[in-house]
Amino acid sequence: GWKMFLERIVCIIQCDPGQAVMGKALGRSGMFGGFFVYSEILVKFVRLHLLAFLENGQRGLFFKIIVGMKNLVVLSGAGMSAESGISTFRDAGGLWDRYPVEQVATPEGYARNPELVVRFYNERRKQLLEVVPNRGHELLAELEKDFRVTIVTQNIDNLHERAGSSHIIHLHGELTKVCSSRDPNNPHYIKELRPEEFEVKMGDLAGDGSQLRPFIVWFGESVPEIETAINWVEKADIFVIIGTSMNVYPAAGLLNYVPRNAEVYLIDPKPVDVHSFRPIHVIQKGASEGVADLMKRLLTTNQA
Repeated sequence: GWKMFLERIVCIIQCDPGQAVMGKALGRSGMFGGFFVYSEILVKFVRLHLLAFLENGQRGLFFKIIVGMKNLVVLSGAGMSAESGISTFRDAGGLWDRYPVEQVATPEGYARNPELVVRFYNERRKQLLEVVPNRGHELLAELEKDFRVTIVTQNIDNLHERAGSSHIIHLHGELTKVCSSRDPNNPHYIKELRPEEFEVKMGDLAGDGSQLRPFIVWFGESVPEIETAINWVEKADIFVIIGTSMNVYPAAGLLNYVPRNAEVYLIDPKPVDVHSFRPIHVIQKGASEGVADLMKRLLTTNQA
């Protein structure tokens, strides 16, 4: 994976041209009895171009990646995006007050009135054009300088991506994508929409001839990405919960997979029952203020 790739680059930087190096190598020029020999051209290229690209202040980060950063896994919910102006579903005046969940977020509702459901998600997509990531989103992206950050989000918006986070797992689907009504999780029929395509119409078809539907995991449907999320949570050194009620499963059950020696933080302005007896650092603040507080704590601990 990426770590092996970087390890090979460091090996190239440190070796002498023509030096035999045990193990796998990037861009090897020859192999003799299990040893790879780097060409002079390759070594000079990597040294000149990579190290010239990495300013002195960034070289420490580069080698820190090789030594090993801590795994920081974030579980984000609707409260993460609320500060950006995206309506939550459960709060008073939220979307469920205006659109019953049975109508717009279940396979049965879609079967009864697909036009209503398509129109509902068209409106949600248009809202994305009016909002921007908040400071909380941006700070989570900045944490990638010091941690291996994985965002596991229950949100269907693209604000984590737009803020700059690079590793995001969407448990409940993605608003900017559409898929087949017949086979929703078939990757051949999943399409990323450009902003000018956000208005999906009845009669717009997937590659299998079925109506394009929102690429959303509705109530009653399986959550295909939950196993991927569990795999990352099980590797967490730090687990952070932000803006989620911890009432929606299977997402709420991810806390059960966090290693026993991992630090757990909860950021939410309201009290949240996490249904767990393990120690949790509670930061009772909104997403932006709470992530700023978290960042200070983590960086202080990380530098100690």
